[in-house]
Amino acid sequence: SCSLSKSAMQDILWSHAYRKYCFDVRQMHARLSDQSARIRFILGEEDDGPPPPQLFTELDELLEVDGQEMEWKETARWIKFEEKVEKGGERWSKPHVATLSLHSLMELKTFIEKGTIVLDLEANSLPQIVGAQIESGQLKADLKEKVTYTLLRKHRHQTKKSNLRSLADIGKTVSSATRNPLEHPVPCLNPQDSEEPCELKNKFMKKLPRDAEASNVLVGEVDFLETPFVAFVRLQQAVMLGALTEVPVPTRFLFVLLGPKGKAKSYHEIGRAIATLMSDEVFHDIAYKAKDRQDLLAGIEEFLDEVIVLPPGEWDPDIRIEPPKSLPSSDKRSNMYTGLEAPQMNGDTPHDTGHGGGGGHQVGEELQRTGKFCGGLILDVKRKLPFFASDFYDALNIQSLSAILFIYLGTVTNAITFGGLLGDATENMQGVLESFLGTALTGAVFCLLAGQPLTILSSTGPVLVFERLLFSFSKDNGFDYLEFRLWIGLWSAMFCLVLVATDASFLVQYFTRFTEEGFSALISFIFIYDAFKKMIKLAHYHPINTDYDPNLVTQYDCRCMPGAYFTFNISSGIPPLCSKPSFPVNATLASLTKKQCMKYGGQLVGESCGYIPDITLMSFILFLGTYTCSMSLKKFKTSRFFPTRVRKLISDFAIILAILLFCGVDALVGVETPKLLVPSEFKPTSPLRGWFVPPFGGNPWWVYLAAALPAVVVTILIFMDQQITAVIVNRKEHKLKKGAGYHLDLFWVAILIVICSFMGLPWYVAATVISIAHIDSLKMETETSAPGEQPKFLGVREQRVTGIFVFILTGLSVFMAPILKFIPMPVLYGVFLYMGVASLNGVQFMDRLQLLLMPAKHQPDLIYLRHVPQRRIHLFTFIQALCLAFLWILKSTVAAIIFPVMVLALVAVRKGMDYVFSQHDLSYLDDVIPEKDKKKKEDEKKKKNKKKGSIDSEIEFVSKCPYAFKKERHDTVSLNGYRLVPHIKVIHEC
Repeated sequence: SCSLSKSAMQDILWSHAYRKYCFDVRQMHARLSDQSARIRFILGEEDDGPPPPQLFTELDELLEVDGQEMEWKETARWIKFEEKVEKGGERWSKPHVATLSLHSLMELKTFIEKGTIVLDLEANSLPQIVGAQIESGQLKADLKEKVTYTLLRKHRHQTKKSNLRSLADIGKTVSSATRNPLEHPVPCLNPQDSEEPCELKNKFMKKLPRDAEASNVLVGEVDFLETPFVAFVRLQQAVMLGALTEVPVPTRFLFVLLGPKGKAKSYHEIGRAIATLMSDEVFHDIAYKAKDRQDLLAGIEEFLDEVIVLPPGEWDPDIRIEPPKSLPSSDKRSNMYTGLEAPQMNGDTPHDTGHGGGGGHQVGEELQRTGKFCGGLILDVKRKLPFFASDFYDALNIQSLSAILFIYLGTVTNAITFGGLLGDATENMQGVLESFLGTALTGAVFCLLAGQPLTILSSTGPVLVFERLLFSFSKDNGFDYLEFRLWIGLWSAMFCLVLVATDASFLVQYFTRFTEEGFSALISFIFIYDAFKKMIKLAHYHPINTDYDPNLVTQYDCRCMPGAYFTFNISSGIPPLCSKPSFPVNATLASLTKKQCMKYGGQLVGESCGYIPDITLMSFILFLGTYTCSMSLKKFKTSRFFPTRVRKLISDFAIILAILLFCGVDALVGVETPKLLVPSEFKPTSPLRGWFVPPFGGNPWWVYLAAALPAVVVTILIFMDQQITAVIVNRKEHKLKKGAGYHLDLFWVAILIVICSFMGLPWYVAATVISIAHIDSLKMETETSAPGEQPKFLGVREQRVTGIFVFILTGLSVFMAPILKFIPMPVLYGVFLYMGVASLNGVQFMDRLQLLLMPAKHQPDLIYLRHVPQRRIHLFTFIQALCLAFLWILKSTVAAIIFPVMVLALVAVRKGMDYVFSQHDLSYLDDVIPEKDKKKKEDEKKKKNKKKGSIDSEIEFVSKCPYAFKKERHDTVSLNGYRLVPHIKVIHEC
């Protein structure tokens, strides 16, 4: 039996395991290849110049024409994916993923090892390049002239010709006498000599960036060579080489493979291999920066490390793989060599490496607390001021016009709806016209001067609830409502300015994805609910006659009968529809219209009086048609019809086209559906008020001080609504480049509250759904994308013009009432429905809700499904849905005034989830909450590990290795019940 103590035995085992681990690591270092070190050196070089340009690669093969003349024929091309010339020779194939044989890659590597490599060649014409290749190659003197002549043969490209030209060319053949290379001069390939001038007008150029360069691959078999001739050339400066390339772009790389007869297929596959390598992003960079042959070989080795081999019996090579909708980033491969990506240890959260599912907003300098008076506000101004001029000229795009029209209609509809509700709640002390004026004034000023002009200000539900309660309280206690409201606004604005001065917006960093998505999803559901609610209300007002019986059509009647206050006197005059004053009274009443009957105090009697045919049905057709058409046209950009530019234009103007289409349908059908009603006179809704609210005289002096109490609630309401929407707008997935301005935004909201309070206008804060719709309408994508590649999202068109014009048009709507009255309300309700549904796109919460109804085998390949157990995902979703349901119930009751406080409670709920979920799980499902004591905890953990003899603290050199070393913390070795050193796995992830 062992007499050693437990601690002594544990120390011996720890020491042995540590020495063994260090030995294994040193052996791994010894086995690291020169290729990896070279790649790390090449890609890690600092280069102040622009990144290497996009490459267009063309594969030309040497073929015979009519069994006599040899010429170079284009057979394939690459930008990102491969396109082949179909066997019929009349068209290009669809872009597809290039599938290579492993043998061709090995042969290519051998040819690069033994062939001619010429880097940074100074030449400006094809004959010079060919001459340099020949002189550098291992060729006999009698073969040099033949190889030169072969390489300078004519190039025939797969260009598109008109149908007339194609029919005219039927039956024609190209014939010429056999030429002796010694008797005929070398043909000069210049653009002027090309027989295909249409090449310079090739539409394929639209797929290439302006700075693109070409890589030409020439392969073929000849009868005068016994061994292959291989040359790889990189020019010092890219030059135009006439008709060598299908598109007029300068050539930078040239790869030549000429070999003896009988191996045409092998040469073709090798040509495809080098062309595919040149289209690979990592090898592309290596080819531009390579200093010698070994650098190129290292690039091929790296490519081989990433290649996936498919068994020949389990896959048909003739099947063309469609390009994926989303491509894996090559940054991870590059960063493994450049050192930008630190090795990730197992158990560490992947949040910082970009793999996490969270990441709503970055905790940058915008949210750092400066500790100075107005420090954050000053930094916001300094950050945004340099972009102020560009905020205007960046809007010079047709996309801005579509965004203005779309957001304008949504804003007008919201202003009318909110103004009507506010008028009912305050007995028209604030009504539709005040809503229009307040929306126009506050929105225009905010978009002109705020830190984030993409945010749209609007009225919100909690503000409406507060206004209703405040009016009732003032009426019951005999207070002047507008004066009391003015002092509440002044106190609230002062509190907001205090929050700005003390950098209180730094609290926004605690609003994680859990809070953001709960809030935005709730507002989206409210938009969807309100859209259907308004349509159901319309159906009640214009009911469908479900009891209609064709057999009783003779009994359906509606008559005007005298009411208790009937004032029509037949002797004083008869309505226009009645021509004879001698008619009996009943006949005269029967001649009155519905409006005339109600005007004179009559009442409608009969079974068909409340039935207005077809209005409800037509309204629902317009409502659902507008929504469906908007969704379909917005997705039209990815359809197969029409050119790219037309598809993009239709997608940008999708909502406007849908509105115009169904306004036209409504006009053609002629059913009197409810129309948009806009005030036509510029005056206060109530005659009891003016455009300025006096601050004194209407209430006792102590009311001015007591107004501070409700102002606290208003301040919380405004701060939460404004900042959560700002966080959603400034999400890093929107790729905003001009920075945020949380303090500056809140500052202008406070100033506008003061102005609105003195003018008796509603208070406005950031509107989540309309702001998201504004961003969606301004999203930018790459104008040029490789065939088969999905357009890449570049960011949002950050500018101030669209918001300013939206609110100017809103203010002018009073004067456009004669035009706006033709827009049916169901069409605008359809736009509301679209905005609510569209704002849910990309919300992780919605994706996780769908997982509840999906079998595991049909679930999409989401990153958090790989790393988090499904039951934990469902638990997280359930908690979020429970909070959302509670907020929905709360906002539907009188307690809706504390709705913002309950949204703030979501932060506390999220904090409590740290005790339910591990940080690893939360890093994928949500942002990790920043903690003040994070550094302190980390230091304590390091000290604790050091006492235990932690391996991590003693072998820091491992982190400098170009490979990623992972420590499997969960794998342990047990001996007689003792817990020993974690098993170490060194994994090559490059």
